[in-house]
Amino acid sequence: METKKLKNILDTFYKIENKLSSLGNENYDEYAKLSKEYSDLKPLVEKSKEFLKLREELNDTDELLLSDDQEMRKEAEEEKVILKKKISLLEEELKFLLIPKDEEDERNAIIEIRAGTGGEEAALFAHDLLRMYSKFSELKNWKTEIMDISQTDHNGVKEVVLNISGKDVFGNLKFESGTHRVQRVPQTESGGRVHTSAATVAVLPEANDIDVEVLEKDLRVDIFRASGPGGQSVNTTDSAVRITHIPTGVVAQCQDEKSQHKNKAKALKVLRSRIFEIETQKKEEERALERKTQVGSGDRSERIRTYNFPQGRVTDHRISLTLYKLEQILNGEFLDEIITGLIADSNMKKLAE
Repeated sequence: METKKLKNILDTFYKIENKLSSLGNENYDEYAKLSKEYSDLKPLVEKSKEFLKLREELNDTDELLLSDDQEMRKEAEEEKVILKKKISLLEEELKFLLIPKDEEDERNAIIEIRAGTGGEEAALFAHDLLRMYSKFSELKNWKTEIMDISQTDHNGVKEVVLNISGKDVFGNLKFESGTHRVQRVPQTESGGRVHTSAATVAVLPEANDIDVEVLEKDLRVDIFRASGPGGQSVNTTDSAVRITHIPTGVVAQCQDEKSQHKNKAKALKVLRSRIFEIETQKKEEERALERKTQVGSGDRSERIRTYNFPQGRVTDHRISLTLYKLEQILNGEFLDEIITGLIADSNMKKLAE
C-alpha cells in the first residue's frame, strides 16, 4: 500500500475540514457538498491514520533490530511479526475502502417487473417478486409506492412499476436486474408436471429534474380511462396518463391514482428515471469500450436466478450461490444473503481491475 497515496487522502480531508469551518450559512449548497465528501472520506481517513502509525512503528522496530542488546532484538523480532500481521489485515480493509463508490448507490430506485414466458404462471411469479421486494423493503425500513400496475384476473401481475425510497436503495437492489426463472407445478396442472416460466426485473436509479431536464414541449401527454380487473372505481374516469418523450421515444404511464394530476407526476418520475438509465448505460458502454472489457449491470435478458419450488432452493447463477431457503427469500427475509454475495463479488472484480 502506497503511503504517499494515503497521505494525499489525509491532506484532502484536512483541506475539506478547514473549508467547512470557514464557510458561512449563505453557502448552503457548497456546505452540503463538502459535508458529504467529509463523511464519505472519514472511515478511509481513520484507517489510513492507523495504517501510517503502524508503518512508523514497524520502522522503529527495524531500528531496534540493529541493537547490540540481544534481549531487545528478540522483543523487536516478536513485535515485528505482530505489526506485519496487523498491517496486512489493515491493507485488505483499505483496499475495499479505496474502491470508487458508484454515485448512484445512495439513490432511491424504480423497479419494473414484467411477466415473461409462461402465461398466467409467469404473471403469478411476477406477483411473487413484487411481494418479495415489498417485504424486503419493509425489513429495511424503506418506503414502497406502486407507480403503475397491470394485473390479471387471477391475482397475477403482467407488469408493475414500484418506487422504493430509503437509505442506499439502488446500491442494494441494482444487481436484481435480469431474468428471474421459476420452476414449479402450477395450480392448474393436473398431471403434477413442473413448469418453467420467467419474469424480468429492471432496477433504475430514481432521477430528478436536475439529472434529466424534461421540457414540456418535448412531451406528448395522452389521457385515457384506466383498465384492469375487478372494475375498480379508478376505471370510471379518464384519469390514466401516458407520457411520451418525443426526442427519445421513451414512454411512461400511470393509472394507479384516481387523480389525473397525481398520475402525471408519477409517470414523469418514471419517465425521468428511464431516460437517466439510458444515458447512464451509454456512458458505461463508452467506458467499457475504452477498457476493452464489458462492465456494468450486464445483459438484462440473461437468466440471473432460478427459484425451484420442488427442491425449495434459490440459485443465483452469477455467483453460483444456492440457498435452500426459498420461502424465506420470497418473504424478503434472506434476500440480503444473496445481495451481500453479489456486492462482495462486484467489489472483488473492481479490485481486480
